[in-house]
Amino acid sequence: MTIINSRKSLGTMIREGDADISVLPYERFEKFGAQSLTDAELLAIVLRTGTTDKTPTDIGREILNAHPDKKLGLSVLYHLSLKELMEIGGIGKVKAVKLKCIAEICRRITISETNIKPCFDSADKISDYYMEKLRHEENERVIMLSLNNRKELIAESLISVGTVNSSLLSPRNIFIEAVKNRAVSIVLVHNHPGGDPTPSRADIRVTGNILDIGRMIDIELLDHIIIGDNKYISFREMKLI
Repeated sequence: MTIINSRKSLGTMIREGDADISVLPYERFEKFGAQSLTDAELLAIVLRTGTTDKTPTDIGREILNAHPDKKLGLSVLYHLSLKELMEIGGIGKVKAVKLKCIAEICRRITISETNIKPCFDSADKISDYYMEKLRHEENERVIMLSLNNRKELIAESLISVGTVNSSLLSPRNIFIEAVKNRAVSIVLVHNHPGGDPTPSRADIRVTGNILDIGRMIDIELLDHIIIGDNKYISFREMKLI
């Protein structure tokens, strides 16, 4: 194992393939804990190795600056694709996958810490539960919630994944899932990747169709929630259903 002289500079470098990690962030972690590390140093410890001309911390800084929005901080991991991460020198597929998995772990921790029981009797509860899950998605995702007579969640179904501008929403698929789940009522939740939750004409038209079909088969559409960037709209609150 070859380690470049760790006393040469504070920006200790380790060759790709070595098992050790950069000394400075790791030693600071041992002495003062993870809270003492910068975002780049946290990424450096995850990355473990650098290249012949870049420390793991250098690569961490490149990750943080890889998106046009330089204010994202560590949430940049949500916004960079696997391919974009792998375009950064020193990051191969294994490291890129690891970084995306860490972002997903953080998202799930955030959701679990909201401590909201899956009883969806208000738009606020639904939006709180799904905000972190959907606000970072780069394509539209439509989720259907099957609820019992107490508005408790029976099942969550991913109905469609669309392009950045539209989603493919089939009333037929929605009610096949609802009947299979023995739902008394349903709620639709989907995201607008652009951040603005204002419903489009297509959103309003399709929601109206689903509402009418639900009345015919006695499965009520309680609401349709559109998630934006830290904001949402509720069709019921807007009196659109």
